[in-house]
Amino acid sequence: MDGARRPDRRALLTGGLCVATAALTGCSSTSGAPPAAGTSPQARPTTQPTQRPTTPAAAFTRLMEGNQRWVSGALQHPDRDPDRREFVAQKQKPFGSVLACIDSRVPPELLFDTGLGDLYVMRTGGEAIDPVVTGSVEYGPMTSGTPLIVVLGHQRCGAVEASYTSLRDGKPLPGNLEAIVRALRPAYEQAVREGGSDPVDTMARAQVTLTAADLRSNQDLAPLVRKGALAVVGAYYSLDTGRVEVLSGAPS
Repeated sequence: MDGARRPDRRALLTGGLCVATAALTGCSSTSGAPPAAGTSPQARPTTQPTQRPTTPAAAFTRLMEGNQRWVSGALQHPDRDPDRREFVAQKQKPFGSVLACIDSRVPPELLFDTGLGDLYVMRTGGEAIDPVVTGSVEYGPMTSGTPLIVVLGHQRCGAVEASYTSLRDGKPLPGNLEAIVRALRPAYEQAVREGGSDPVDTMARAQVTLTAADLRSNQDLAPLVRKGALAVVGAYYSLDTGRVEVLSGAPS
């Protein structure tokens, strides 16, 4: 044994400490650094709920910024995860109400790039309105202080075109479709007075501005509008570009 090299005592101690450390921490000499925060494959990032706009101008700005993202394709898809679902499960407080057409190409939540619990949405053919629809529009502002209502018409509206043709030709539409025609008659009459090369588009825009004006002067909503707690905006959506054009009532 005299000729054999004795093990280095320091090396033995160091090796023993390394083995003990690896056993306790699950690390090795080649992977001793802990993983960076957030890199675990099991980790799911949490999303803090987006702060709700509380003024008409702030709500309008948020909607229009979302539409700009829709137009450009730079979508954020905010508030659309399980955390948001849990956050709004017991209580909702949308920052806007949108009365839009039933058209499948005009989903307000998408074209304004909003999330779960952000908007009250009412959809009727050609934004036709009656007492039930009016009550639905009133619900947000009158029960939870929603500061913004948007009446959203759109390009190439089938309900408006059918109503225009029916009224022009004096041929009623079948079933309850005739109720839509009756609701859109004031817009038809305005379009006839204005004339122009595209009377259907003129009628679609007239329907928006007339409906927005009616809601703005509504006996229950008008006091909120007068004190600046609510804005009622008339807007028009382009199917070709995705852009929302403001026709009336934009808050300053």
